[in-house]
Amino acid sequence: MPGDDVVLDGPQRMLGFVVTQSMEVCGAVQHPLFGGALSAALPPSFQDVSNLREIPDNQEVFIHRSTDQSIIVELLEYQEGMSDPEAARYHFEDVAASNDARGRADIVSVEPLPLAQLSLTSCSSAWALTGHQLVAKFNEQAQNTVTIYMALFRIPQHSTDLLVTFNDPVAIDPASSSAVSEASQNPSPPWTQEDFNHLLCSFQLHDPGIFG
Repeated sequence: MPGDDVVLDGPQRMLGFVVTQSMEVCGAVQHPLFGGALSAALPPSFQDVSNLREIPDNQEVFIHRSTDQSIIVELLEYQEGMSDPEAARYHFEDVAASNDARGRADIVSVEPLPLAQLSLTSCSSAWALTGHQLVAKFNEQAQNTVTIYMALFRIPQHSTDLLVTFNDPVAIDPASSSAVSEASQNPSPPWTQEDFNHLLCSFQLHDPGIFG
C-alpha cells in the first residue's frame, strides 16, 4: 500500500538525481506532441505507438525499441479539492487500476520538482512520484515488477493535469512474454532516470488551445 509522502530537504532533486546545470539544457531534438501543441525531447530509441495502433486523443505513448520500457504523456482533468501530493497519489492509483494492479502497488516517494529547472512555465507546480507495481502483460498470469516514475505538471488555469509516466520493468517473470523481448538481438541501451529527467525539463507549450 502507498507509504507516506516524502519531501526532500536540502538540494532540489528530480526523481533521485540532483539537478545540475547540465540538466537544464536538453540536447535532444524536440518532438511534437498533440499535433505540435506541446513538444519534448524524447530519449533515443523511441517508437511512437500511434504508428502501431490507435491511441486516445488525450495520450501520447512511446515505447523503447528493444526493451519493455514505455513513456506515456496524458492530458487529464485537473483534480480539485486535494493537495498536490494527494493529486499525484490519485493519478498513481488510477494507473494501478488501469494496470489491474490494485493491492499490488506501493508509493516510495512524492517530491516537488524545482520549477526553475523546467521549460514548462505554465504549470503552477510540478511533482515527481516514484512507486512500484506488479503488472501482468496482456492477459498473462505472470507478473512483472515495474518501477513507475511519474511527473505531474499542474495547470489549474486550463483545468488540466499533465501526467508523464515512465514505466521501467525491473524484474521480469521468466513465464512472461517480456522475457523473450528482453532477449532481442542487438538491443539499444535502456532508458535511464536521467533520460526521463531530461524529458521533463524539456516540455514546452506552444498552443494553449489544446486545453480547450
